[in-house]
Amino acid sequence: MEPGNQTSVSEFFLLGFSQDLEHQPVLFGLFLSMFVVTVLGNVLIVLAISSDSHLHTPMYFFLSNLSLADIGFTSTTVPKMLVNIQTQSKAITYAGCITQMYFFMFFGGMDTFLLMVMAYDRFVAICHPLHYPIIMNPRLCGLMVLVSWFLSVSYSLIQSLLMLRLSFCTNWVIQHFYCELAQALMLACSDTLVNYILLYVVTGLLGFVPFSGILFSYTRIVSSILRIPSTDGRYKAFSTCGSHLSVVSLFYGTGLGVYLSSNASSSSWKGMVASVMYTMVTPMLNPFIYSLRNRDIKKALQRFLERTFCVQ
Repeated sequence: MEPGNQTSVSEFFLLGFSQDLEHQPVLFGLFLSMFVVTVLGNVLIVLAISSDSHLHTPMYFFLSNLSLADIGFTSTTVPKMLVNIQTQSKAITYAGCITQMYFFMFFGGMDTFLLMVMAYDRFVAICHPLHYPIIMNPRLCGLMVLVSWFLSVSYSLIQSLLMLRLSFCTNWVIQHFYCELAQALMLACSDTLVNYILLYVVTGLLGFVPFSGILFSYTRIVSSILRIPSTDGRYKAFSTCGSHLSVVSLFYGTGLGVYLSSNASSSSWKGMVASVMYTMVTPMLNPFIYSLRNRDIKKALQRFLERTFCVQ
């Protein structure tokens, strides 16, 4: 299908990483391995938490939701990329592209909200330990997760519906390995002002509000920990939020790299590498961070695996 002067498009073409056929098997093996490790690791976290009654607490409830969001986040982009590499095809249907955008924005938004909620949970646990069971009650925890899902669904749906009104006339090549929203907007030949306004406003809010909440929570947490007289007490308090702080640093660090690289040329290879860190490496490392730095998760995983192999 050759591009022409049309007002609609039936498919886009994802440029991907390499045009060299010799590199395709290496890329396929690398990304497939990362995808399998990501899904398996996060599934194990969810199963361990759900099967162990000792982990039915607010912190692990939020962690299980974060793992589910990470599975969805990675599954939105990687399988299609693997299919395109294997079939040596760069095409993605118009409907498939819009759908991929929707779920990418949805699960990405969920990650940001859940990280903020988890920071608030650690703030209450460390700064108000006596009131923790009352404040972080099951109703509030469920409500915070539901609000996070609702906000993510709403933004993703609005942005996807706004994309449907656009026409794409002469260029259908997205210089990325997935249907990235900003890249797709650059290809539109109709008015995209509303789309860009919504994109910048919501991106700013999703970046600023959750990050500000996390920063506020950890400022108060550090202040409270430094007032603890014993060294052991300070170490124990820091260890309860160390895993989450590592995940926050990784998530926002790679996310910042993506948006800084987007200011460069649209064909920037560095931008796609930054996106790999954001969409694949971070969800893959999260289960390792939480399992390696958390005794409760280690024990729950060990008990779950022992029960699984004993049953078999």
